[in-house]
Amino acid sequence: MKLKPFGATGRVLWLLCLMYAITYIDRVNVSTAAGAFKTELGLNNTQVGLVFSAFAYPYLIFQVIGGYIGDKFGPRRVLTICALVWALATLATGFVGGLASMLVARFFLGLGEGATFPTATRAMSTWTPKEDRGFAQGITHAAARLGNALTPPLVTWLMIAYTWRGSFFILGAISILWALLWAYYFRDNPADHKHITPAEIATLPTLGQPREHVKVPWLALSKRMAPVTFVYFCYGWVLWLFLSWVPQYFQHSFGVDIKKAAIFSAITLFGGVVGDTLGGVISDKLLHRTGNLRIARTNVVIVGFLGIFLSLIPMLLVPSVEVATASLFFGFFFSEICIGPMWAIPMDIAPKYSGTASGLMNTGSALAAIVSPVIGGWIIDTTGNWDLPFAGSMVLALLGAAFAFTMRPERGFAEPDRQLLKEART
Repeated sequence: MKLKPFGATGRVLWLLCLMYAITYIDRVNVSTAAGAFKTELGLNNTQVGLVFSAFAYPYLIFQVIGGYIGDKFGPRRVLTICALVWALATLATGFVGGLASMLVARFFLGLGEGATFPTATRAMSTWTPKEDRGFAQGITHAAARLGNALTPPLVTWLMIAYTWRGSFFILGAISILWALLWAYYFRDNPADHKHITPAEIATLPTLGQPREHVKVPWLALSKRMAPVTFVYFCYGWVLWLFLSWVPQYFQHSFGVDIKKAAIFSAITLFGGVVGDTLGGVISDKLLHRTGNLRIARTNVVIVGFLGIFLSLIPMLLVPSVEVATASLFFGFFFSEICIGPMWAIPMDIAPKYSGTASGLMNTGSALAAIVSPVIGGWIIDTTGNWDLPFAGSMVLALLGAAFAFTMRPERGFAEPDRQLLKEART
């Protein structure tokens, strides 16, 4: 590994890890708080599903826009502004008085978080050696899943100590602190950083700095990324089902109280921490040994999807809280094995447009974030069966495995010749 864990490149990566953790805590805290605000605001499960998904509408729109502005203006400015927006939205959630104001707060949370991951990918493109891309994406998303795992016990503790509204005030303040730290430490050009060493700079790719007049070949890039986007939609369906309904699943399926549900949920979501880390490391090691991006990226993703399907079978057959916890742990583990290679693929295919390309890919997950929680809530309200949404996610896992063969990360993006296109039009 060429990345220096305790050098400037490593510190930037740890800052991004912290951001990934905070963003996921701020977006899934409503899952743990749902039992409290559902009663106080008089909501049903379908309406709670709308609350879960409300942030995903602007989040979906700003995937591509966010990736573009990250490429254009640079991660320092873009991530600082984004963090301040999502921090204020988190604070505002503590003041809501009904469904409408809750949806507005969640909308602005999605607005702030929409550009974060594509822009962070742009930052990693310039601050991470090519050989460590899978690890960088894996460890940052592992931090996100650590945030997921910590959220149930953390928010439960904050709710007990400061009420559910107070928990949002505290989490919003933490996000503001991160924004200030990022603006102070990060530089778009690694060479401009006063603590970076010549040895570190020598390991980094030369992609050019943010360009005020960048021209993205939208149509060609969108077509090239379309298979990747669909595969990531399948992954996102599973992800958002887990993040939205797992805490309440344990409460309603097994009658456990909120404290025990928080513990079971944390165990389940901790599987993602392990999966994210291993997925990125395995992908990079396969690339180092074989030099084949298809083996290193696509094969790992396929194993992940098949692992989801097989892991969730026991919980459907044996109605036990222990079996359910183990099944969901391994299901989430295999789901997150996909993350490192998936987020490395946009950098493999189109490193020059990595922010935009990763934004195009993440629209798949963002779309899933809109429909998966709502459909899950509707199924639960209609049937009273909390297992059926997870059975549906098994079907999406098989679709993801099948379509993963179409991603072809070994084929770099061939940028259209603008002069030839101009001549063809004339």
